[in-house]
Amino acid sequence: MPDLTGAYLLTEIDMNSTQLLKTALAGALSLGAASAALAAPMQMTPAQEKMQQERVMKMVKADHMQLCYGINAAYKNDCKAVGHSCAGQDSKARDPNSFVAVPAGLCGKIDGGIVKSM
Repeated sequence: MPDLTGAYLLTEIDMNSTQLLKTALAGALSLGAASAALAAPMQMTPAQEKMQQERVMKMVKADHMQLCYGINAAYKNDCKAVGHSCAGQDSKARDPNSFVAVPAGLCGKIDGGIVKSM
């Protein structure tokens, strides 16, 4: 009777590597889908937008901050502006329509910083 131990071992290794490849591929696809979902801009309801804006304005008043327009980095604005409805969604850096809350008196010291009256 022939020895089939080597053939059985080879088949088991092939099955393990196939399973490993399938698992790696599934993980890569899941990671890609999750990244795409995170990159999509968050859409807020009007009630959520109002709550966000009220929260920012309350923080500005309580912490002696001011709204400094034109100094934001891309995706680092503090509240909604023309073209988007939420904080962190402005794709344009140094957008004159987007603001960042900074300590009072600092905005005038930043190149391009503009304080607009509320």
